[in-house]
Amino acid sequence: MTAPYRLPPFAAAVTGIGLVTSAGVGAEATWRAVNDPAATPCVPHRAELHGLPCDFMYSVTDLDTRAVLGVAAHRLMDRFSHLAVIAAREAVADAGLDPAVWDSGRVAVVIGSAHGGLPFYDEQHTALTERGARRVSPKLAPLAVVNGAASSVATDLGARGPSQAVSTACSSGTVAIGTAHQMLRTGACDIVVAGGAESVCSRLLIASACRLKAVSTRRDDPRAACRPFDTHRDGFVVGEGAGLLVMERPEHARARGAAVRAHIAGYGASSDAYSAVAPDPDGLGIERALRTALADAGVCAADIGHVNAHGTSTVSNDLIETTMLRRVLGEHPLVTSTKAMTGHTLGAAGGIETALTVLALQHRLVPPTVNLDAPDPDIPVDVVSKEARPAAFDAAVKTSLGFGGHNAALVLTRA
Repeated sequence: MTAPYRLPPFAAAVTGIGLVTSAGVGAEATWRAVNDPAATPCVPHRAELHGLPCDFMYSVTDLDTRAVLGVAAHRLMDRFSHLAVIAAREAVADAGLDPAVWDSGRVAVVIGSAHGGLPFYDEQHTALTERGARRVSPKLAPLAVVNGAASSVATDLGARGPSQAVSTACSSGTVAIGTAHQMLRTGACDIVVAGGAESVCSRLLIASACRLKAVSTRRDDPRAACRPFDTHRDGFVVGEGAGLLVMERPEHARARGAAVRAHIAGYGASSDAYSAVAPDPDGLGIERALRTALADAGVCAADIGHVNAHGTSTVSNDLIETTMLRRVLGEHPLVTSTKAMTGHTLGAAGGIETALTVLALQHRLVPPTVNLDAPDPDIPVDVVSKEARPAAFDAAVKTSLGFGGHNAALVLTRA
């Protein structure tokens, strides 16, 4: 009996990165911050969340989106789209591409978001209940829906290829990059701008997350609240931001002489089919996604030197995920969670953290997991803490888990 046919490994070239995070505006600023814990910004208290058990979040404070985008364009987008467009512009410039001369019909956009313009919905609901229907903005639907960021980026860049939005909760950004990888492999386009964007300073969402006991309520010390893999972890801290990659078919990148930062070599996705909120306690869903990504890339566990984990700082996720990583990859990969520096940016997390994994491969440097003061003895992997750790590795993994059981994994390799 012949073996089933399988496509040969395909590696999309990553030629550009754009990042907007609370740790820094721009890829290099964010990279410097996550590798220097002393420079990590404090988590600011937010007046909009006053009175909630968790009244703080990671916000992008050093960015005047109106000044960058212009008043007219700013009015036509929600904040998560503002962040996406700014990140996309950086990624395209970093890739050395000029939207004025590229073949726009061969350029696609795939951007993930868990909630879209949720704060705008909150605002408009208040307007409706307090001031009546005539005070509701007619722009609510086009601006706040989840596809708003993909639409805005495509319009800003003049990208006329496929434009798609992905919404798989906290794995949205990773699934968007995986979708882009598949589009490039099939030849549907030559270039894809892909990743995630999120901005959810929403009293409704944070109140619900508090009830779910998903977020930290460490109000006396917000900076130390997010502590992945720590014995005293009690939940994540919500953040906002955007992380986008420019990905190309390798022959397209070669033909134009592009500098390649890294490759997206493999992608896998799965569903737990278990719970709306809790991950599969045995980690079988994310394991399936990871094994699929490894096979797709044509690499084995021994090849993987680094994992940028989902690492949410919740009791169950951290233990389930790291137990799975040890089972699949062994004890040698260096594991980190950068959420302690950027917050959990929900649908943007996969985009931001994949970009950081690209930089880790380039610099052969693994960022530390901040606030890991008392490592949980039940966490069975080598977690990098306190200081960034230099290491020689040629392949890395990014894992993501989302509410509803949406799992995704990427394998990245050095250029």
